[in-house]
Amino acid sequence: MDFYDQLLAQTESERNDLLSIPFIQMGAAGKLSLKSYIAFLTQAYHHVKHTTPLLMATGGRLPGSLEWLREAVGEYIEEEMGHQEWILNDIQACGGDKEAVRHGVPHPSTELMVAYAYDTVYRNNPVGFFGMVLVLEGTSVSLATHAAGNIEKSLGLPKQAFSYLNSHGSLDVSHVDFYEKLMNRLDSEQDRAAVIHAARMFYKLYGDIFRALPMITLEES
Repeated sequence: MDFYDQLLAQTESERNDLLSIPFIQMGAAGKLSLKSYIAFLTQAYHHVKHTTPLLMATGGRLPGSLEWLREAVGEYIEEEMGHQEWILNDIQACGGDKEAVRHGVPHPSTELMVAYAYDTVYRNNPVGFFGMVLVLEGTSVSLATHAAGNIEKSLGLPKQAFSYLNSHGSLDVSHVDFYEKLMNRLDSEQDRAAVIHAARMFYKLYGDIFRALPMITLEES
């Protein structure tokens, strides 16, 4: 079995736990209020703004034996740079205050996930960062475009309010193929174990963000 398939198999329970969170289920069905959608985007901004710095840190700490992976990190950086501004623009299109979000502070659950990501890169094994990539990009592919369409219909928002969700739903399909090839090239058991461990942790930490979001339905708003 290729490592990518092993990775999916060994994190299936944690992935199912994440996807069963009520906020995610209700959001994908288009049943949440505008306030809930803006709350989601707000926390997305506060972790997505760290994606490029984290990728840079990962690339800088990889050993020479993983130069091929460092080159891939460079490609990721080009793709991910500036995505946090898309989220702020979505918030503005929803009628929210994007500058208040930019200068605000994240929810503790978001801060903890980001802190763990940096800890993985600097204290543990930088290859473990790819566990976070699996969680965030894999979740996007399965939910983002579908959720965006349903939320757009239910809330009557303009398409400009969904650049983050729509781009990640379509963009990350090619990212996942790229990611699968990278993971299958990892031949160190230590590196593989680091990715599996980090993925399990990030499924929980990312899930905690959704568990903390205000789940206000359309009927309640």
